[in-house]
Amino acid sequence: VDGNQSLDRNYWLTRIEEIAKQGQRVLAIAVKSVSYDQMELKFSDVENDLIMLGMFGLIDPPREEAVEAIQVCDRAGIRVKMITGDHGVTALAIARQLKLVNVDDVLTGQELELMSDDELRQQVQHIDVYARVNPEHKLLLVRLLQEQGLIVAMTGDGVNDAPALKRADVGIAMGQNGTEAAKEAAEMVLADDNFASIMHAVKEGRTVYDNLIKAILFILPTNGGEALIILAAILFGFHQLPLTPVQILWVNMVTAVTLALSLAFEPPEQNVMQRPPRNAYESMLTSYLIWRVVFVSVILMSGTFGLFLWEMDQGASIEHSRTVAVNTLIMFEIFYLFNSRYITASVLKWSGLTGNFYVLIAIGILIIFQLGFTYLPLMQSLFGTTAIDLHIWLRILFVSSSVLFLVELEKFFVRSMGLNR
Repeated sequence: VDGNQSLDRNYWLTRIEEIAKQGQRVLAIAVKSVSYDQMELKFSDVENDLIMLGMFGLIDPPREEAVEAIQVCDRAGIRVKMITGDHGVTALAIARQLKLVNVDDVLTGQELELMSDDELRQQVQHIDVYARVNPEHKLLLVRLLQEQGLIVAMTGDGVNDAPALKRADVGIAMGQNGTEAAKEAAEMVLADDNFASIMHAVKEGRTVYDNLIKAILFILPTNGGEALIILAAILFGFHQLPLTPVQILWVNMVTAVTLALSLAFEPPEQNVMQRPPRNAYESMLTSYLIWRVVFVSVILMSGTFGLFLWEMDQGASIEHSRTVAVNTLIMFEIFYLFNSRYITASVLKWSGLTGNFYVLIAIGILIIFQLGFTYLPLMQSLFGTTAIDLHIWLRILFVSSSVLFLVELEKFFVRSMGLNR
């Protein structure tokens, strides 16, 4: 190598693009002679008179689980965008390997600086690949996405990523290779530096939120049904209530620590990662969920109060009628617990009835509690209950099981109207 030949710029640019199209980062190697006594290099020393030796490509292929996770995120309504300092051609090649939504267009940092904010707002909606960007560009992209009402999560590992991590709604720093500055600026730290872990975290978060909604949907109709039972008794002019305060306390106590608690262990629904994200500003109790609470409350009130009236009409004592009412309400809740496992999907299948082992355990424990509540002398004296015969239990089961089929019918109409989650 004598350095006397001029550099064929077009030739080398073509070679760079060829390597970059394979998703490789291109590094060029050059040498320059300096005087023996020169102890340090300045930027001006490497601006010219370099002798090109060659170049090579480095490849860091995406993990298979990351590619799959991006596909899952896309189905879940999460748009993944890649912001990198790599060459634009390299970035597009990697984007194709990752199977991003838009792998045909790329915006470079230089192009970003030439655009107005209005132009950028239009571009960021469909551009998924950004190359040769600096920290200011990352911060700008986060801000523009947020201005469009989007919830933005961003990953980063370097000091330069800290401003954008702090500005994002959810900043995620790398736990293994991330700097302390990035970790301090972020809300979360990704312990294994694996993008697939973010997808799993989203799935877990959606499942926890779903289970919270299910627990609320289960508990509120119980309280609503109790309130409607008391209200109906007052409106009908009864001097003795169908449920005493201590019996209401019993119902709320045993169902909360058994049935409602079991819903916290619900596994993810099949479509949990196949539906768009919920509106961050949406109330937990939507109009549909309020309708469900009212609908089930009326069912519980009608069946419980109806059997209470039936027993009273048959000449039963007030203690006997109240015992029937309490057990009817409890059995209603047991059947409705199965409905609550899926918010809009049908539960009338084997997995819907047996898919949560904790639900079955909770039901078994509650049945034992209710048998003690009904037949143990101590419980009878505490709660004013009496023993009831088998044929009355069969009547209770027949009436209370109606909620299972009525709610499933309501779910069917909801799905038919396209309101399925």
